[in-house]
Amino acid sequence: MDDDSQTLTPRMEHSVPSFWPFAAAIEMQEAGLKLFQNNLKFLMEAGEIDHPTPPQWATANVVQADMDTMRLRNFTPAGHDAKGIPVLIDAPYAGHSATIADFDKGQSLVETLLASGLDRVFATDWKSATPEMAEYNIDKYLGELNAAVDDLGGKVHLIGLCQGGWLSAMLAARFPQKVQTLVLAGAPIDTAAGNGPIKNMANSVSLSFYQDLVRAGGGRMLGRVMLAGWKNMHPKKQYLEKYVDLYEHIEDKNYLTRTEKFESWYENPLDLPGTYYLQAIEDLFKRNTFARGEFVGLGQTLNLKAITCPVYLLAGESDDITTKEQVFEAEPLLGTPPDKIIKTLTPGGHIGLFMGSNTLRTVWPGIAEWIKRN
Repeated sequence: MDDDSQTLTPRMEHSVPSFWPFAAAIEMQEAGLKLFQNNLKFLMEAGEIDHPTPPQWATANVVQADMDTMRLRNFTPAGHDAKGIPVLIDAPYAGHSATIADFDKGQSLVETLLASGLDRVFATDWKSATPEMAEYNIDKYLGELNAAVDDLGGKVHLIGLCQGGWLSAMLAARFPQKVQTLVLAGAPIDTAAGNGPIKNMANSVSLSFYQDLVRAGGGRMLGRVMLAGWKNMHPKKQYLEKYVDLYEHIEDKNYLTRTEKFESWYENPLDLPGTYYLQAIEDLFKRNTFARGEFVGLGQTLNLKAITCPVYLLAGESDDITTKEQVFEAEPLLGTPPDKIIKTLTPGGHIGLFMGSNTLRTVWPGIAEWIKRN
């Protein structure tokens, strides 16, 4: 287990795949598509699954704007006369809460940025999709991200985490004048690069499978179905081993606190609009249209060459969810001059990029200084 994962719960490394749209499908190679589909059918019939208390934001904040797709959260310290271009964290919208950007004390990107002197910090808090949101598409989310930037004065330092990365890059390509700097952390920009499991599943699983999941969810991709379906592919880990670990650490209060904190995040998945979900799978992961300069966003074909601002690319050395190639191969696609692009490969996996204590201590303060210089 990498350095970052030492601050997390022991089974966290087995939880990461549900963070992505392909989620449970990653595991189908071992147990078979038919078994997976049968498990999901059972779960759909079984009804709701109980979850622990929903995750909370670790840092005090206020809601700056409440939109259809998100709440824009403002972490500027109360009474602080903050100045300068604000920092906007575009958190992932891929099945779990945006609180991953502000997970806990010592494991918070928000906290790290504030401590590094970036006092105007905001974050997208994406909402779980209701039935009324089933037809929301990528344009809807891109449009409201653009509205959030306008609410913040029309220009931001934009930090895109994982799938928030491709949405952030879309905004920077569509409205380059609104992005002062762009940080892409664990963000799949060129989804055809490398040889990771997401790419392999995109090439091997038919779109009709994902359409069936959305149809079963009444037009949405239900987070609880993806989560529970993945768990049932690893019953030993999810229903036995983690409880053995819990019993063995029953007198370790720190372990119990960390476990409860993580479970509150992991066991409360978000639902996604079916249209958004299927569009992301087909256009971005199967056809790679954004990297190829063919994706149409808000009425214009988006070209990564339109992005000319300073760009910071951050990847995890052992990240098998967004491989380093999917992040770093963005460099030749951008219009940013090579001397204005920084690439950093850090030890650890995917989720540690955003809330691993080692990466937050050794990498993100430097990113904050880079933002301030630009």
